[in-house]
Formats: sequence, structure tokens, C-alpha cells
Amino acid sequence: MAPTAATTDTRSPQYQALKSKIHQDVLGRLNLDRLNKTSRTEAEPEIRSVIQELLDRENQRVPLSLYDRENVIEDVLNELFGLGPLEALLKDPTISDILVNKASQVFIEREGKLEDTDIVFRDDRHLMQIIERIVSAVGRRIDESTPMVDARLQDGSRVNVIIPPLALDGPAMSIRRFRTDRLGADDLVARESLTRPMLDFLRGAVAARMNILVSGGTGAGKTTLLNILSSFIKDGERIVTIEDAAELMLRQRHVIRLETRPANIEGKGAVRQRQLVVNALRMRPDRIVVGEVRGEEALDMLQAMNTGHDGSLTTIHANSPRDALYRIDTMVAMADLNIPDKAVRQQVASALNLVIQINRMADGTRKVTSISEVTGMEQDVITMQEIFSFTKSGLDETGKMMGLFKASGIRPKCAEQLATAGYPLPMDMFEHQHRVGGHLRQETVGWGTRR
Repeated sequence: MAPTAATTDTRSPQYQALKSKIHQDVLGRLNLDRLNKTSRTEAEPEIRSVIQELLDRENQRVPLSLYDRENVIEDVLNELFGLGPLEALLKDPTISDILVNKASQVFIEREGKLEDTDIVFRDDRHLMQIIERIVSAVGRRIDESTPMVDARLQDGSRVNVIIPPLALDGPAMSIRRFRTDRLGADDLVARESLTRPMLDFLRGAVAARMNILVSGGTGAGKTTLLNILSSFIKDGERIVTIEDAAELMLRQRHVIRLETRPANIEGKGAVRQRQLVVNALRMRPDRIVVGEVRGEEALDMLQAMNTGHDGSLTTIHANSPRDALYRIDTMVAMADLNIPDKAVRQQVASALNLVIQINRMADGTRKVTSISEVTGMEQDVITMQEIFSFTKSGLDETGKMMGLFKASGIRPKCAEQLATAGYPLPMDMFEHQHRVGGHLRQETVGWGTRR
């Protein structure tokens, strides 16, 4: 009498061994050349039939429930046509990051919070097979001589891989999902990432062709905010975007998208962001949007902003608006042109108009914590004034972040520029408070007191 079928732990060695055996048996039964030229939709009926037959043969030794049988079929299909165990995660639109720490440990990020999963690979070799499938699809290779690789999935998701000897516990992979359901400006207000007056101010700043730097940490939402800011650009303008990995989704008609290129297998042919920024200046852009400044291209970006290409947008990794300016200073030094520090800061002060700080909170939400105006120079120091801010006050009983969005009460120097562009700033915009995590209220803040 056969044992009673019960739901199997998909992480167990027995399940993994069965799945591996079925996978190998399927490969032995099928024409691999024909399989490689056939879509999953066309081949699936035939392969399902083969797997069902193989499972029937195995059923006396390893009895499976109907649920487990379907799991095996789906897993084998994913191994043949997709990214194996990761396919189920890639189909979940609520997942923003997939983090493979090692073959037996896969985490995800959902709504800003990390979660463990029951996804496992059979072993390091299995994980490496999936990694090689990803990197080979974009013409890269990964081995001991090239143990770190950046790649991109077909849907636009960014992939970073690092393997031994650099990764001590086996291959590790991070996938930053590409959102197809792009958030809109009103979504940021609904999620309390910023307030309506803050959004109206930023809309006017983009329309008035102010140069804007978005600052924040990894996963803070910089690219999402940059996408939303770029949506305020008028449709008739010519926009050139420059990115390491294409994530921006501009909907205007006149957009030229440029992307860097890594070196090929021989270590040649790399095209860096700085080269693309320089080339973009020859393309008659009305606006230049750089996904993120990371190195010496910061100098070319500043020069572009200072030579008629106003209205440019970019992001930077930094923990505060002041830190963002320090980092720009450091990046310009990477160009090794021996420019005096004061001259660099003068370029920064004249090029940038606004620095927007966005941070990820302890509850996983993202909030614009500061909108600051660059006002000029005092001796060797770039001066700034904060127009809007968010001050956190802790977590409530449900774990939600509490805090206060607040205007500084200072009328920005750029108010006249915005009014000329058709966006006059109402007086009450800078007399505004909005409490998050408690009762909402409006309060008046006096004018002219510098914080």
C-alpha cells in the first residue's frame, strides 16, 4: 500500500531532489534545440504532459498531493524557461527588491520592509546556473576573474551579482524591481510622502526651469521622485536622460534615453556617464535628466547647468541636503582638474537652485524630509535656507511613523522666478503645517524667522 500523500516542504532536500530529478528527466526527453526556439506558451502543454507522466512513475516512491504536483510542474517550467525559484517572486507586483544572500536564504522587500521567504536553491551550483542565465542574456560573463556584475532583466529590473572569492558564503544577488505601475504626484500626497503645498511648490520649480538635486539613501525613493518631477516638464521640450541602468519612465514625446555601457569580456568598450553627459550637450537638449551622479560627471553636470541648460534634474546618495553638496564637491575633485575648492563651490552655488531630501522611515514609508533653496555663498561656504521640512516624532501603536510637515515661514528667493513662469506662490503656502500619525491641523507660522 502506497504512503498517504501529504503537503511537502518545498525547502526540504527530498522535494529539491525530486524536482531536480524530474527536471533532468524532462531535459532527457525533449529536443533542447527546439525547446530553445519555442516560447513557454507554445511548449507548456507538451512539457506538462511529460512531467505528469514522470510524476506518475515517481508517485509510488514519493507520493505527492495535487498541490505539490502542481508546484513541481511550475518549478520545472520555471527552470526551463525562467529564473527558477525566483519566478514566483518576479510575478508578485508588491515586491520591490529580491535579495539572495546565499542559496538557502532569500529575502524580499515589500512596502519598505524586509521579509524572509521559503524560496531556496538546491545548492550554489543551482544558483550560479540562474546567475549565468541572467548575465549571459545581456552579453556579460561572471567568473573568478570578473566576480562582480551589473545586469538587467527583460522587464528592466536591475541586477547586481557578486560571487566567491569576494562573497564568502556563496553567490549573492540583489534584484531591484522595475515598477510598471508608476506612481503619480497625487499618490505621493495620498501616501503622505509630502503635502499638497510642497508638491505645488515643486511643480512650479520644475516649470520655472530651476536646477534640482534629489538627495537620499539607497531605496529612499529618489528615482520615483525624479520620475514625478520630470512629469511636470512640458511636452514640447527636448529631454535627454542619462542613466547607469534605465529606470526613468518619461511620458513626454520628445525624449532621448541614454544608458552607460560596461566593458565587454575583453575589458574594452565601456562608456561612462561623463561621456554621455558631454555628448548630451551636443544634442540640443532643453533639459538634461541624470538618473544619479556618482563621480566626475558631476563637474560636467554643473557646467551644463551653468551654461544655459537650466531646468536640469538629477539625484545623489546623501543623508542630508548639506551632505549632498559636500558629495558634489568631492565628486568634482574626482575629475582631477585641480580646480580650487572655492571655485568648485561657487559653481555648485550658481548651478543648483533646490536640494530635495527624501528618506525611508522606520515603518518603511518614504517622506520628503526637506526642500532647501541654495541661496549663494558666504566666504567659502555655500548658503542654504530650508523652505519645507518633516520632523519625525516616533511611531504610534500600529508602528506608523508620526511627525510634522512644516513650512519654515521664509519666502524663498526663487518666488519671483516662479511667478514669472506662471506659478505665483500664495502667502499661506509658507504658513503651513501638516501632522502625520495624529490629528491633521493647519497652523500659522510667522514670516522671516530663519531656522
